Amino acid sequence: MSIDKAESVKYETFTQEEYMIMKDDLLRPIEKIGIGAKIWIGFLTAVFLAGVFAYYLQETRGKYVTTGLRDYTTWGVYISNFLFLVALSLSSVFMSAILRLTNFQWYRPLSRIADVISLSSITMAGICIMISMGRADRLHHLFIYGRIQSPIIWDIIVVATYFVACVLVLFIALIPSLSTCKNHLHNLPKWQLKMYDILSFGWEGNAEQWKVLKKTVLILTVLIIPLGIALRTVSAWLFSTTLRPEWDSTNFGAYFVSGSALITVATMVIAVYAFRKIYNLENYLTEMHFDKLGQAMVLMGFIYAYFNINEYLVPAYKMSGLHENHLLDLFVGEEALFYWSVVFFGIAVPSILPLFRKMRKPLPLSIIALAVLIAGWFKFYLIVIPGQAHPLLPIQDVPETWKHYTPSLIELTIVAATIAGTLLLVTVFSKFFPIISVWEVAEGKLEGKEEIINYK
Repeated sequence: MSIDKAESVKYETFTQEEYMIMKDDLLRPIEKIGIGAKIWIGFLTAVFLAGVFAYYLQETRGKYVTTGLRDYTTWGVYISNFLFLVALSLSSVFMSAILRLTNFQWYRPLSRIADVISLSSITMAGICIMISMGRADRLHHLFIYGRIQSPIIWDIIVVATYFVACVLVLFIALIPSLSTCKNHLHNLPKWQLKMYDILSFGWEGNAEQWKVLKKTVLILTVLIIPLGIALRTVSAWLFSTTLRPEWDSTNFGAYFVSGSALITVATMVIAVYAFRKIYNLENYLTEMHFDKLGQAMVLMGFIYAYFNINEYLVPAYKMSGLHENHLLDLFVGEEALFYWSVVFFGIAVPSILPLFRKMRKPLPLSIIALAVLIAGWFKFYLIVIPGQAHPLLPIQDVPETWKHYTPSLIELTIVAATIAGTLLLVTVFSKFFPIISVWEVAEGKLEGKEEIINYK
């Protein structure tokens, strides 16, 4: 039985006909960009360009004029959004690397989706740092004059390193698929086929190449896990190393990592649902994947709930003077409705509802995941903003607007642009490259893992 060299493996239970059908299904989204996709890409591009223009106004007119940031609230929605995008970037860690290393075979159709989301979101997260700091023309000063004692330098180093790791993880595993695209997609523009040819680096699919590729993927998979966790932990340290009592927590690192894990699962649920429906991939992104993701959501929800108890209820029991104003503001004050809504939709709902199997079906689980994502973004808002409203020195002799932070239209437009940029990168990738790895899915079907074939 002959299989093309791009995915040369020994097939026993996977027939040539099944293999060709699978290849056609997974490559079909690349062959044509429909009107719906063009409208979606156009919309995302327009939102992103609006954000670019808003950033231009911010830099030319100044933050004091164009944003709600003041001397007391110096970190606004830009940092909240940065934390959210960093959380999304851990998709490759939690939904690809860990599942791959623990030999859970159902990861195979999800791995590339997770890797693309990770790379796209960490790219936008890096942009968020520059937007928040201002004066992007002086960014190189961080590398020339930066001091290792400054936590912001740690963040820059980890973000840059994780970005490179995400590029490598995605690209190395993509090489066989690039060769497949070159060999089997003949109705594409010549420049696109030439791109596949160049990027595939002469891949032939012989035994030695497969050995090197799989070993490289394994090494990168092992490395990206501590890198991702370090990235999230360093982001938490940026807060806990300050003198603000609301952020003075040794729990922050684990608190951020656990929250990121939950957001990652929710992101994957929505991404899998979208690609499944839009690209007609029901045979590859099955109800089993939603069932497994729903179970993972429950687990991550309970873990996140545990660290929330550590973060809020322990200091609430003591109600020391430094924390009292902030905690009362969240629990029963002006932020109470906001806070408890986030707790309900961001922790209680994903921890309880997916316990019921009917809630782990594609549509209900996707609705739950969307609620988790929205609540997750506002959770970071609640971490960043109210914590700055209670400085060590009382607020006095300042304009009333300084005492309360409200993001301006400029800020909201820029935040929307970074979210749109993330979605745009994922969408464009899926239109040029297979969003599901052909060789990984084929290999999984060959091995016939019991966890897949016995699922009911």
